[in-house]
Amino acid sequence: MTHYDIHSIRADFPILKTKVNGYPLVYLDNGATTQKPQSVINAITDYYTQINSNVHRGVHHLSQLATDAYEVTRRKLSEFINAAQDYEVILTNGTTHSINLVAHCYGKQFVKEGDEIIISAMEHHSNIVPWQMLCEEQGAKLRVVPINDEGELDMGAYHAMLNERVKLVSITYVSNTLGTLNPIKEITKLAHDHGIPVLVDGAQAIQHLHVDVQALDVDFFAFSGHKMYGPTGVGVLYGKEKWLDQMPPYQGGGDMIKEVRFEKTIYNELPFKFEAGTPNIEAGICLGAAVDYIKTIGLSQIALYETELLKYATKALSEIDQIRFIGTAKEKSSVISFLVNGAHPYDVGVILDKLGIAVRTGHHCTQPLMERFGIPGTVRASIAMYNTKEEIDLLVSAVKRAASMLL
Repeated sequence: MTHYDIHSIRADFPILKTKVNGYPLVYLDNGATTQKPQSVINAITDYYTQINSNVHRGVHHLSQLATDAYEVTRRKLSEFINAAQDYEVILTNGTTHSINLVAHCYGKQFVKEGDEIIISAMEHHSNIVPWQMLCEEQGAKLRVVPINDEGELDMGAYHAMLNERVKLVSITYVSNTLGTLNPIKEITKLAHDHGIPVLVDGAQAIQHLHVDVQALDVDFFAFSGHKMYGPTGVGVLYGKEKWLDQMPPYQGGGDMIKEVRFEKTIYNELPFKFEAGTPNIEAGICLGAAVDYIKTIGLSQIALYETELLKYATKALSEIDQIRFIGTAKEKSSVISFLVNGAHPYDVGVILDKLGIAVRTGHHCTQPLMERFGIPGTVRASIAMYNTKEEIDLLVSAVKRAASMLL
């Protein structure tokens, strides 16, 4: 890690200079959203001061500049995840929008009464509720892959669930609560052996791991811009061309049409078929700046640094007697969830905030997972490329202080 200049990286994020209650901000809520580098902030300002215009809809100078910039981002994202074609990258509002798009468009086309959808016990609500809604509407059944006490998928149970009734597997790459890194390549191969497509929720993976959708061979891959140092309100749905071509549009309106008559409408080609209406142009363009920033640092370097930091944090927190970890999988990324025995997570979080430390408390939009472990919630510390060992030391000290006050 001799080439990883953490001080230079931190200098790129202005908000990290903030003080909270008189203490330097220690931001460990990156699983909820990441902070933004100055280059992304500048890109937002540049858009509104230099090229603000609607896209795909004008021949005038500003419209052409905005359209070009928007489509450059699509190409950058396609390269970033190694999509086979740029038009396999659909720009959405975020991961939730992307999953709902597949549930609606793929589900209505291919899922019938008596069919099955497979998810796992560690899914975020956005990868549970859309499938529940689809199953209720279509008369299908939702099946759930169990996990062990360490927070790892029961792969034997998963394999046994695969049959001719299953029409889709939808699984998270990295659990937002447990940090478990799932074996997506193996999960996908087993599903494909039965002719079943796979959707991957990559919201907690895209900023930490090198994602190659062709190497993984996934059929759909969803992620959000704000989890990868970009703006809120923009995300991506990658889909293999063969599936996107067969799926009907998600919404009707401008941009998703080629020709409209009262008698019949002819839909636009990919990717525009799934991008009805005026998009979040500013966020779409500026997500390209976030991709540029990540590539400048290097995902391989980021992954190495964050892995080292996660190990350091886990070891340091484990030395606190009252700590109970939730999620101890062998393969993990970026997230530590824990309880201070005898204390409610909310109370711990409030004390940490008074000391300038931002963590997330609660069920983390994974209520079924909390039920699996018999707990109301956890304290979650989630790391990013700009966090440091010194910040982990402050977290550990603060948790000790909270334990002494609450127990």
